Amino acid sequence: MTRETVLSNARIVLEDRILDGTLVLRDGLVADISEGPSATGEDMEGDYLLPGLVELHTDHLEAHYSPRPGVRWEKTAAIQSHDAQVVTSGITTVFDCLRMGSDGESGFEKGEMRAMADAIAGAQNEDRLRAEHLIHLRCEVSTDNVLDHYEEFEDDPLVRLVSLMDHAPGQRQFQTLDQYILYHKKKRGLTDEEFDAFCKRQQDLSARYAKPHRDAIAASCAARSISIASHDDATLDHVEEAIGYGIRLAEFPTSIAAAKASHGAGMSVLMGAPNVVRGRSHSGNIAARDLAGLGVLDVLSSDYVPFSLMHAPFILADEGMDLPKAIAMVSTTPARTVGLDDRGAIAKGLRADIVRVRRPSGVPVVRSVWRQGRRVA
Repeated sequence: MTRETVLSNARIVLEDRILDGTLVLRDGLVADISEGPSATGEDMEGDYLLPGLVELHTDHLEAHYSPRPGVRWEKTAAIQSHDAQVVTSGITTVFDCLRMGSDGESGFEKGEMRAMADAIAGAQNEDRLRAEHLIHLRCEVSTDNVLDHYEEFEDDPLVRLVSLMDHAPGQRQFQTLDQYILYHKKKRGLTDEEFDAFCKRQQDLSARYAKPHRDAIAASCAARSISIASHDDATLDHVEEAIGYGIRLAEFPTSIAAAKASHGAGMSVLMGAPNVVRGRSHSGNIAARDLAGLGVLDVLSSDYVPFSLMHAPFILADEGMDLPKAIAMVSTTPARTVGLDDRGAIAKGLRADIVRVRRPSGVPVVRSVWRQGRRVA
């Protein structure tokens, strides 16, 4: 039985322009795009129709599963709560980040993230979720047990992205100790002696494990055709290393030089949408808007605030960026970067992942969401 939805009197955001017209969704795909209103169908009242947003890096599920230190929430309930916030932010494809590697004081025990992945798959199979959920493994390569955690996912088809991270002091995000002190000494309430010992331990682990673990995980991903992301690249040497690993996505570079080099090498440069909304990085690194002005910002991620992925492109458009180009940062480019060529744009034959948005001024309002032609919000 044919399932068809006609959306008329809309401002349709295509890859290269905004069309005032009508969109036809049929059997889960975009069937037709035409100029002008239709005599039939639902009146969009001049609202925007955007492609469903594609989120590559969100830690938001972790906040639902572990809302307080030492607290673990029921997994399916946590996933459904996360999914509801994701979809009402206009995100129809989400890569849920699961942390690989634990240093005993942070992270999760072996098996916890495997159980979470099983819960995601189960919730999806039971039609509990409105967005499509895929998995992004955040591999802390400086931990001694990251490979043990990673091995639990070697046959998981939901794993479509893996990032290589090293958050040790003196590395990448924390090249100076100022922010590291804020993150670890003050939040943990460590004395000077305890903090010095903690830093030394993290640095020793990084020196011992980071390189062999990067090599092993990158080789595994290459064999399985899984996209790889670098994380917090700061120097040209970091970028050269990423090129050697065949990395396609440069997440949160911490210097303009690294961002330029990554973009120039054909990688998609990803920055946080909260960085755009706030106008600065929460960790004191470069501002995403500066990279946008230089033409080297390709992808936005909601990171820790799902709705920021909808809000940030409109801010960039207010500052002079073409709106279709800004929307591509949260739809077309992330989808193509990880090989999801069936979605990410409003075009005939692609998945009918569509978001209706009203934006008279300021913060946009998500009014409706369709995934594969089915109304989900």
